[in-house]
Amino acid sequence: MQDKRLKKNYRFAIMTSLYITIYITLILGVFLYHFSNIEFWEIPVLAVITFWFCFIIIQYRVERFIYRRVKKIYDDLTLLESAKLSKGAITTDMHTLTQEIEKFARGKKLEIETLKIREQYRKEFIGNVSHELKTPLFTVQGYILTLLDGAMNNKEIREKYLERANKGIERLSYIVEDLDMITKLEVGDLRLKIETFNIVELVNNIFDMLEMKAAKKKITLTFDMNYKTPILVKADKERIQQVLINLIVNSIKYGSEKGTTEISIENLIKNKVIVRVTDNGEGISATHLPRLFERFYRVDKTGSRKEGGSGLGLSIVKHIIEAHNEKIYVESEFSVGSEFSFTLEKA
Repeated sequence: MQDKRLKKNYRFAIMTSLYITIYITLILGVFLYHFSNIEFWEIPVLAVITFWFCFIIIQYRVERFIYRRVKKIYDDLTLLESAKLSKGAITTDMHTLTQEIEKFARGKKLEIETLKIREQYRKEFIGNVSHELKTPLFTVQGYILTLLDGAMNNKEIREKYLERANKGIERLSYIVEDLDMITKLEVGDLRLKIETFNIVELVNNIFDMLEMKAAKKKITLTFDMNYKTPILVKADKERIQQVLINLIVNSIKYGSEKGTTEISIENLIKNKVIVRVTDNGEGISATHLPRLFERFYRVDKTGSRKEGGSGLGLSIVKHIIEAHNEKIYVESEFSVGSEFSFTLEKA
């Protein structure tokens, strides 16, 4: 490998020196042989001396010539540090440089495409944040201005408007808290408190919490079977509770009247279980599934806002599960229902 590299490095100088040597030897050899009484054996000596003289001069000059220009290209393209370049052997072969430039061009093209996608995402995100914050702010401002204009003198209107303004402030608080949490999750600043707990018991507790919410739409919260023995998992209990609450609340929010939300817990592999949250609600069309876990992404741009929420629930769910080094999946069919599932480590 080393010999091949050296041969490649000096090929230009060797071949050029050889051509010059042959030319000079033929011309001078014939001339000197006829006019200077030179011995025949002196011609090969002349050839060798000419070859090495040409090789050293050409190699040295080519090294200097290419080094300056190649180094400048490397520096300009920031492909290699100049310190790193100076340590390596200077080669007269341009193949390596060509490969580096092609690699640089491909990398830059990919980088530009990624930046375009991120820029589009950033614009959407800023627009969504602005809209989500602006709506409750304007609502609260409207109620307060109405009260200041004289409506506060009417006790019934005053209490009603203050209650509505309070709901708007609560929604603002949810958005800010969720944004704070998702930021911490993204930068890895939120520490998980890993413990062993019974996932069946946790789901039962959540069912009790959300029973009244489900009853308003006559939705039944149920297990797929009777889990008589505890299923112990290792995770952050509080965060997994948040995941399940978000998923179950979504299934209630978009579930069908008199529908069901079913939880199943199955063995996946030796040390993993998979928790499934299945409903027979509105369902989600396939076009929305790839972006479902993006911040503020909504399938229904209008109806979903009527249901409230920060628009960050599924994004938080995804980040919490990934913080546990686990996976989350979604399967859905429009007008049939949805199934969200995630893995957890067995205790």
